[in-house]
Amino acid sequence: MMHVVLVGCGAMSKTWLEAISQSPAVKIVGLVDLDADRARQRAREYDLAGVAIGTDLDVVLSQTRPDAVFDVVVPSARRAVANSAFAHGCHLLTEKPLADSPDNARAIIDDARRARRIHAVVQNRRYVANVRRIRRFLGSGAIGAATSIHADFFIAPHFGGFREGMRHVLLLDMAIHTFDAARYMVDGEPTEVYCREWEPANSWYRQGSSASATFELGQGKMFTYRGSWCADGFRTSWEGSWRIVGERGSLTWDGHDELKAEAVLPEREGLLDKVVPVAVPPLDPADRIGGHLGVMEDFVRAVETGTEPETRGADNIKSLAMVFAAIESAETGRRIEIPRQEG
Repeated sequence: MMHVVLVGCGAMSKTWLEAISQSPAVKIVGLVDLDADRARQRAREYDLAGVAIGTDLDVVLSQTRPDAVFDVVVPSARRAVANSAFAHGCHLLTEKPLADSPDNARAIIDDARRARRIHAVVQNRRYVANVRRIRRFLGSGAIGAATSIHADFFIAPHFGGFREGMRHVLLLDMAIHTFDAARYMVDGEPTEVYCREWEPANSWYRQGSSASATFELGQGKMFTYRGSWCADGFRTSWEGSWRIVGERGSLTWDGHDELKAEAVLPEREGLLDKVVPVAVPPLDPADRIGGHLGVMEDFVRAVETGTEPETRGADNIKSLAMVFAAIESAETGRRIEIPRQEG
């Protein structure tokens, strides 16, 4: 069983603690937050009697000597948490985003490597069943290699709190889920982006609630993203709405349960090639799913076996690089090259 200290007991910690409550492989031995009363409240809510409670991560780590730290703090505090975790010999699983800047992201990954500790990110959209099915289907070649990937994300949540005062709120706080899913589904390597942000008259956010971005994902693959966090009506799934065009057909996914594909036939009817529906196979038993719980189980397995988890920081930094490059493009009005991120 993995003994864990969870740091950061705000609203997002509830999602983590719900997942942990379903895992017999994880035991919480400490809760840390700047507000000790909030940590005590989480302990009561999730029946964690007897766990260490504190406001200083280093002190709690010294008291409990856990195997790992689960980081649910704000991104600006993430590097400090990583430093403490690695200094105490702990592995580290962190909420997205990996860090609040490219330099801090690279520093955390390098520190994990030097400490010989496993570091991973809860990029939980990869652990959605249809994301797994799409990657496997595209890999089968049923519609040929993917050439164009299109994703729409239109939801209008009234969060209140810090998000409504953020700059680049859509790109920085949410878009990485879609960017990472796109990169994963087509095995893409991001190289360039052009992005625009704007604030519609109906927006209640400070800045960056709407964005459009076009990425090059290598080998001729293009990815377009259209999103808004203030678009009322006809909202998409939180997973977005997708169309993937291949060399010999297309796939669509509504972000819920409707997943369809058509392949081109070797005959034409007037101006258009004929197409035929193609079944997208069900989930493979080897495909790991389960959202936060799936990521945690993968992390625990990696620690136990000495392997690398799928959402390891050294891979996730490629999706984070897409976010920061899109922000730079939006700020400068220029197309931005995305440096290759070495794992």
